[in-house]
Amino acid sequence: MPMNEDVGEGAGAVMAGDAEGATADTSGQAVVVAFGQTMKTLRVRAGLEREEFGRRIGYSASTIASYEQGRRIPSPRTIERADEVLDAGGLLTVWKEQVERAQYPVFFQGMAALEKTAIELLSYDTLVVKGLLQTEEYMRAVLAMRRPPLDQETTEQRVAARLARQDIFDRQSAPLLSFVMDESVLRRRFGGTDVLRGQLEHLLLVGQKRNVEIQVIPLDCEESAGVDGPFTVVTRDDGRKFAYTEAQGTSTLQTDPQQAALAAARYGIIRSQALTPRESLEFIERLLGEL
Repeated sequence: MPMNEDVGEGAGAVMAGDAEGATADTSGQAVVVAFGQTMKTLRVRAGLEREEFGRRIGYSASTIASYEQGRRIPSPRTIERADEVLDAGGLLTVWKEQVERAQYPVFFQGMAALEKTAIELLSYDTLVVKGLLQTEEYMRAVLAMRRPPLDQETTEQRVAARLARQDIFDRQSAPLLSFVMDESVLRRRFGGTDVLRGQLEHLLLVGQKRNVEIQVIPLDCEESAGVDGPFTVVTRDDGRKFAYTEAQGTSTLQTDPQQAALAAARYGIIRSQALTPRESLEFIERLLGEL
């Protein structure tokens, strides 16, 4: 399907794909491999063994080998540090955006790009806590549930990518963030009681941020406009809205203005049916006390 450049690289007008397939699509993996080969060439030219190079940028020799062989994707900050240590003059940093995009599954790359320019993000969830709100322990527990299982390298990459996305809460001109979730999401003990306890405590902390609203729909609520399942609405800095959904191995990034507007209106109804933000934080505190 042809790409819609108005959305951002990695996203189509309506994009559907394998939600838990390879670490990146074929082109993305090629980028990672090419970057690794470039870094290795520059390291060898500089006369540095992997151990010494790794020590200078803060990683083990085995991690450097993973980067050079394209089995692991470095963060933008790591790329900048490697470029500096190898005196590469920008030969590595020029890869930064492409490599960063490749750290996400192909089905999520368009959404990741939108998050970076969002002025508002609205999210309704029914199964798991939203990735932006997850603790690292909760992330690992959820990723461990995937079937077929994810390999260790992919798991580490997904965790690192999700943690990096969470800078959305504290960046300059932080967007308005609203999260509504069913009570059942807060009761599922993925990873055990301690993991859930840590996750609920984290929600209470994030919920105190001035640009964040967290709301809960109790199980005994008799009305819900969210019966069609979870979704996210993002408003970009130019005012354009997009609606994103994932389900059973497929994902859709809806760019049609009418459909995105309808999704935003639906979210407004869902939000009105939930507890208020203050009531929701008190509700989460009660759940925490039950653990």
